[in-house]
Amino acid sequence: MLQQGFSKVYIGNALSKDRSVIGREIERNKDRRSGKYSHELAEKKCRERHKQKVKYKAFTDDIRIHVENLLNDDLSPEQIVGISKKQGKACVSHERIYQYIWQDKKEKGKLHLHLRRKGRRYRKRGACKDSRGIIRDRVSIDQRPAIVEKRTRFGDVEADLIIGKNNKQAIVTVNDRASGMLKMKKIESKESLEVANAINELLEDWKPFLHTLTSDNGKEFASHKDIANNLSIDYYFAHPYHSWERGSNENLNGLIRQYIPKKSDFSELTEEYLKSIETKLNSRPRKRYNFENPIFVMEKILFNSDVAFMS
Repeated sequence: MLQQGFSKVYIGNALSKDRSVIGREIERNKDRRSGKYSHELAEKKCRERHKQKVKYKAFTDDIRIHVENLLNDDLSPEQIVGISKKQGKACVSHERIYQYIWQDKKEKGKLHLHLRRKGRRYRKRGACKDSRGIIRDRVSIDQRPAIVEKRTRFGDVEADLIIGKNNKQAIVTVNDRASGMLKMKKIESKESLEVANAINELLEDWKPFLHTLTSDNGKEFASHKDIANNLSIDYYFAHPYHSWERGSNENLNGLIRQYIPKKSDFSELTEEYLKSIETKLNSRPRKRYNFENPIFVMEKILFNSDVAFMS
């Protein structure tokens, strides 16, 4: 329309714009040498201005430092977001934190090493048959009281083993289903009596509160009657290859593997180091408890049962 000689007023009316808008567009995007307006040049100038314009940055340097500090403390991105909200601190989404971690990994950074699986993909597992034999006098999880599934009381525990390099030595892990509290102890072998002694020792101070214990069908739990009699609890076995029936314990074992990777030589592990891992995990905020930690949840369940945490 400019090339055809129309006035700015006429062009403004045709485009439903004020004439001042048309004037500013011409003045801003015209050729500085010839003074002529060209839509190709105007489009090019517009793109350049957008490139140079300061963009809103949600992931600020302060938030980045905050996120890195919590990552270095082995908190997951979801835990970082959850604890930040509880503390009233600004943060980005957990998806954005993961993006930052993957970008850092591409640049040879080490933030991914603080993730539970250190950036590795999950591997599907399963089997249709149980080849490890049958434990005598075992009681199926099908007979376990329904209240255990509700996770409302302290004292329904799960147990498992983490095996060391070349199947030498092991770590017994025991956790409470309701609070997520963890106890762990290194043993020299998977022999069932040694496993039973370790579990009895770990749970001795919880004995007044205990109700049930659930484990898998490994031969290391063949002395289940000794455990049940010593702790005065009911002992149940999950179905073979149904790890989700002991999901809390499987999850905690995965968290422990963050500090004790597979194929680690357990002979080098000290009781002090295991205790430090136990303390760290019991103090770590959990999403399912609205980002409270297991110690806090255990105390509330035992001394103030009216408080609910499950999100």
